[in-house]
Parts: sequence; C-alpha cells; structure tokens
Amino acid sequence: MARMGSYCRAYHARDFAAFPGWSPDAAQLRGAAGRALAGDDILYLQEDFGVTDGIFLDENVVFADAGPEWRAFCTGPLGFAPAAEPEPEPAAAAA
Repeated sequence: MARMGSYCRAYHARDFAAFPGWSPDAAQLRGAAGRALAGDDILYLQEDFGVTDGIFLDENVVFADAGPEWRAFCTGPLGFAPAAEPEPEPAAAAA
C-alpha cells in the first residue's frame, strides 16, 4: 500500500534539472511506457528529499539522492523547508 508522507512540495521538472547530479529514472514515471520527462512536468519533492511522480512517498520514485549536495540544493535554490512550513489553522468550531 502506498505511504503518504507528512509533507511534499510540487516543482516543475526543470527546477530539479538545475542540479548538476540530476538523473531522473524515467522508468518510474507514471503513464505510458517510454514516456520522456518534460520540463513542464510536475514532480514532488518529499520530506526525505526523494523526488516522486505523484504525492506518495514510496511510489514512482524518480530520484533518490539524499546526499549533502542534493539537500543543500533543495533547501537553498529550491527553498524547500518542510519543518518551516506553517501548519494550517484548524477550522473554527461552529458556535
């Protein structure tokens, strides 16, 4: 069963391509076999710094480098900071 993480953020594939070590696994893309990754495609940066083609943490993992350079790229140029994201306010209870 697919596992949902606590946090992920959507980016265009072209944003990840700015990282020198970016080498996506096209075989993990959803859809037809042989599909190529386009710059406009939406991918999800997960809390574990993996990149997926979908919101689930452990499915369609396109890139799984968790090295220090990748983490610095994600938290620097991409502005990824899951711990810093504000929590949504709970809905006000009806009076």
